[in-house]
Amino acid sequence: MISRTVFSLVLLFFIAGGSASFVYGQGRLALTWEVVKYDITTTLPADFRTGRELDVDATLTIKNISRNPASTVSLRISDQAAVSSVAAGGAAADFRSSPETTSGARPLQRTVVSVPSVAPGGNIVVAVKYKLAVRENDGLAALSYAGSQFLPFSFWYPTPTSWFYTGGADFAPVKIKINGGGLSAGTGSNGSFDLSLNGQPFFVAGQYEERTVNGVVIAYPRRGTSQVSPGRLNRLAEIATKADAFISSRLGSSLEAPLKIICVKRGSGFADSGTMLVDDSVLVREKPDSSAVQTIVEGIAKSHLGNVISVSGDGYGVIREGLSRFISNEFIEQEFGEEAAEVERLRQRASYATISGRDAPLNIVSPVDGYFFTATANKGAIIFSYLASRSGDRFYNVIREMAADKQLSLAELRSAFPGEKEYLDYTLDRVTQMNLMVGLPVKANGRTRSALRNMGEVDARVEVVGTTASGGKLRTPVTVKANEFGEVYFDSAEEVVRVEVDAAKVYPQTDYTDDVAPRVVDEPDPLLFVKREFDRQKYAEAEKNAEAVLSQYPAFHDVRVLLARSQLALGKVTEARSNFEQVLALALPSPQSIAWSELGLGEIASRTGQASDAAGRFREAIASDADYGATLGAVRDLIAAGGSSSVSEEVRSYFAAFDRAVVSNSKAQVDEIIAGGEVTRFASSVVGQAQQWATTVRFVQEIDGVDIVVGTNVQLKLLNREVETGVAMFRLSRTPSGLKLVAVDVFEVS
Repeated sequence: MISRTVFSLVLLFFIAGGSASFVYGQGRLALTWEVVKYDITTTLPADFRTGRELDVDATLTIKNISRNPASTVSLRISDQAAVSSVAAGGAAADFRSSPETTSGARPLQRTVVSVPSVAPGGNIVVAVKYKLAVRENDGLAALSYAGSQFLPFSFWYPTPTSWFYTGGADFAPVKIKINGGGLSAGTGSNGSFDLSLNGQPFFVAGQYEERTVNGVVIAYPRRGTSQVSPGRLNRLAEIATKADAFISSRLGSSLEAPLKIICVKRGSGFADSGTMLVDDSVLVREKPDSSAVQTIVEGIAKSHLGNVISVSGDGYGVIREGLSRFISNEFIEQEFGEEAAEVERLRQRASYATISGRDAPLNIVSPVDGYFFTATANKGAIIFSYLASRSGDRFYNVIREMAADKQLSLAELRSAFPGEKEYLDYTLDRVTQMNLMVGLPVKANGRTRSALRNMGEVDARVEVVGTTASGGKLRTPVTVKANEFGEVYFDSAEEVVRVEVDAAKVYPQTDYTDDVAPRVVDEPDPLLFVKREFDRQKYAEAEKNAEAVLSQYPAFHDVRVLLARSQLALGKVTEARSNFEQVLALALPSPQSIAWSELGLGEIASRTGQASDAAGRFREAIASDADYGATLGAVRDLIAAGGSSSVSEEVRSYFAAFDRAVVSNSKAQVDEIIAGGEVTRFASSVVGQAQQWATTVRFVQEIDGVDIVVGTNVQLKLLNREVETGVAMFRLSRTPSGLKLVAVDVFEVS
């Protein structure tokens, strides 16, 4: 049987392709080519409905970093790219393309180019002309009136090293030109940008308004008459500048690129070289939410750790994702408070726990593994929490020393902490097996004793915290030997009512529910502990469970929302209102908790006869666009409240045409009413199936002067089915050829 590690290394050989050699003793793949610079010109189609290809001229300056002359270059690119010509060294070059499959990932193609022999250390320029087809828009690749964008993991540009290589993908300075205008990292404007940092090519295009606020460029869709609150822009800029200063002081690096925040409808969470993509719904919320803040702060951290400081080698994700998340948590604690940061850490641990039983050692994972980002970011952050707690002020001094040459690898960092070799070998080279357990506190002879157990292969040096009946904290350091039992004693006359092992949570574990005695939460994720009973409509139990979790994590916004919703279901209106309002007043609520709180307060206002306030709350929940359930509830409630009589003739005419097209059984007619590349699955599901379709518009909500959402009642009959009715919410966009459907946000018809 092939071991998991050997299988991963064999897979990585094929990912890197024929231009790499395997150095067995080091467990590494030695690459042949390194990108020196990307120079890319793109042209968007004139009509996104009929034109579904991006026209690209990509010129790569690459360097032979091997020990031998090289006469072939293997370039990876999306299998949707049709390469028309390749030039090498200024002359036409022979090339051949073939499929390259990577497990669980989008298929690539490998284009092998014959080039004049390049000596070790020598450069060559390779130019590739191609068209990239985009059949269906998504967050990685889109050609649309609603906003076009191409991010690295759409594989839209050619590059020698696969994005799935365990040592990291290609990063280099980028020059990019977007004919027709667009946005990218680096300096420039009007679609032309130069990035001197080592980045990856990407761009966003569409009708954007740009504002520079305290040195931060904020771009957002503003294509009509809608206004964005200056206060919200100022707060986003303030967070970005504070985060950059915070991170610079710890890493000893300067970003050397303009900070940019681009508000997008899809693709939020991506960041490179000082440019962060955040969900544009952040602009309609009263305050920045936890998702937007984490995207901005981690994006800036990853710009330092990856773009300014080159991060490469096996396990690079532990640094770029894990150290960035650790630093982001520190910033959140400083800016938003300890409780807000602890909630974020709790959510990260819960996220890691879901994959801890099936992830591979961190030193060999790559983005080809579906759990790559979950493992490297969350387990990595725990590892750096451990190192920081053991090293104190020395922690960042070591990182600054290691990164002084603008290069950083996991191997370097490991060697810099020799005293923690056992811990690092275990957490980086093996899968997680540890489970720490603590027994109930037992008082005898004036002392309190709790049993401990370490179901792991490495000794655990932890702090055990006992909580007294009055709320006092007793802290005791303990070492629990690997695969052994232990004990902890508290010398206190007062009764110890709760004991927690590894209170700082610096050891990755397979199960965190055994860390506390008496056990209150029996789910790795405390949110699921509450939601389980809520979904079973056992609202009294859900309320009880939520209160237990909130006694330990009072700022856990999503749990407080479930508490409020449970109380509302139980008829405890006053308590529910108080908890919904507390969520909105928290320093850093999640976008989902904001949407549910707006919906909940709207339902309370509706019950108490405050129709206008209720409608406003429902519209806020819809505009938040954060959670399908909250949006669905708001749509239903707004329609039930009477909707709106103010519906323009433009919208009425559109849905009259919509109904005719759907029952026409003509794909061409359906294509006329939707934006190119959007809602393709919805369109294909109704063409030739709908015998009857009647849409009644109940409310219209302007988003930004171009995009609007429309709440409707729908009655339809599909082939071989009975008449069905329900609610739907469609998102329309004003294009040069009129209103077009860009999304079906809600469709509940039965």
